[in-house]
Amino acid sequence: QVELVESGGDLVQPGGSLRLSCVVSGGIFGTNAMGWFRQAPGKQRDMGAIIPNARNTGYINYADSVKGRFTASIDNAKKMVYLQMNTLKPEDTAVYYCYAELKTTMVGSYRPYWGQGTTVTVSS
Repeated sequence: QVELVESGGDLVQPGGSLRLSCVVSGGIFGTNAMGWFRQAPGKQRDMGAIIPNARNTGYINYADSVKGRFTASIDNAKKMVYLQMNTLKPEDTAVYYCYAELKTTMVGSYRPYWGQGTTVTVSS
């Protein structure tokens, strides 16, 4: 049973920083993309930061709204993905979801998996 569990969401003042973590557990035979989506109140879920190839973190795709402020990273040995968020703004308030494309059998294909979400609130 594959599970993605996020942590690190909190209430923070504008201009502050937070680091989100996500651990992937369960039987995994391969990892493709990993990253973070977010869903603000009353809005659709949007991409925040995606690492298209977990084995090559040299390229990361960021939403324009977070470029220069957020940094995604992966620790493959620990099966964890992180999101360092700096200079937070009230419009960053959202539920943040961990995302991973995983293969759970030797011959299967990659499928998308989601965490349950962690809430980030940016407010003074």
